[in-house]
Amino acid sequence: MPITRDDCLHLDARDALAPLREAFELPEGVVYLDGHALGALPRGATARALEVVRREGAEGPVGTDPGAGGIAPPRRLGDRLAPFIGAGPGEVLVTDAASPGLPRLLGAMLRLRNGRRRAIVAERDNFPAGLHAAQGRVRGLRQAHELRLVDTPADLPAALDDDAAVLLLTHVDRRSGALHDMAALTQLAHARGALALWDVAHSAGVLPLDLPGTGADAAVGCTCKYLNGGPGAPAFLWLAPRRHGEPGLSPPGGWGHAEAFAEPLEQPHTGSGRFPCGAQDLISQTLVECGLAVFERTDLARIRAKSLALTDLFIALVEQRCAAHPLTLLTPREHARRGGQVSWRHPEGHAVMRALIDRGVIGDGRGPGLLRFGFAPLYTRFIDVWDAVQALCAVLDGGEWREERFRTRWAVT
Repeated sequence: MPITRDDCLHLDARDALAPLREAFELPEGVVYLDGHALGALPRGATARALEVVRREGAEGPVGTDPGAGGIAPPRRLGDRLAPFIGAGPGEVLVTDAASPGLPRLLGAMLRLRNGRRRAIVAERDNFPAGLHAAQGRVRGLRQAHELRLVDTPADLPAALDDDAAVLLLTHVDRRSGALHDMAALTQLAHARGALALWDVAHSAGVLPLDLPGTGADAAVGCTCKYLNGGPGAPAFLWLAPRRHGEPGLSPPGGWGHAEAFAEPLEQPHTGSGRFPCGAQDLISQTLVECGLAVFERTDLARIRAKSLALTDLFIALVEQRCAAHPLTLLTPREHARRGGQVSWRHPEGHAVMRALIDRGVIGDGRGPGLLRFGFAPLYTRFIDVWDAVQALCAVLDGGEWREERFRTRWAVT
């Protein structure tokens, strides 16, 4: 039986997460399906940011405990974020951006291998910034190291040879939305003598994670995506507790010592606490706090259930209503293999997405021909899915994407 608009309204009426939508700033007349790239801003975040500017700038921290300023928030926010990835207190640090954070973790992993192994194994479809960071790290090392790229997970066993030091993978494939089996691939890496470093930017906040339970050694993620920390929000870093006391970890960053202003600076923090580098952006840290506060009103089991329901509905509606058009589903249908996004390929995907955005349906595209739609369960409604498919049908049926104004490529859609 075909799915109807009333079916979608009925799902919204029964949705336990529906009240949380009011916690976000969402423009009228826009269907926002880009939460996998940049999450919606929580209400009150702008006011909180101004409050921080006023408190730390106009009033100033002079004469106050500096721990209330730039030193404390990365660890305090890390403790609030920790339950979302299965971690415990003191294990997570919210700091800097993912691009500088990942090479710091990668350097730590390589040092734990004491130079005996030289290869970093990664998928070619890893998030590009992560690969760029890994390339930069390899070039900056005194000893010869190799970034070894594979095309599919099936190629990993052969790549993890006796010279493999670190397996570096993105948990949710950025193109297809396919979900790696973190526990199985971590076990494979360990069996081959390598460590496992995971990028969980596209999975944190949209599905339950248990990083310690998978055996992972370290992880990096973003707070700007499903965690709704706002533009330029900091990354988070996690180091497995069993690694905290191991010799060979990378030297601490600027504020990575147990006593940041002690002289001489000889005693680093253990674990992730050693990784902050210099003063932190207090405004961005504040926005992360606003995003986490919304998550603390529900749980990830409910979020995951709604995410799967939204993506199931989207796949079914597109196949029901756009079957006449050359759309190829790239996202796995199996729940256990799907992240929080749905990706389709169309021969003119970029122009189709430009036309959709012009109609107020915000997704994004990646060449060649990729259409990506991210479903953030905290604020995406089932009726939004219906409206998005309605717009997609109109763009395809009417050939709107052929208009010249949609043919010019944007650097980022």
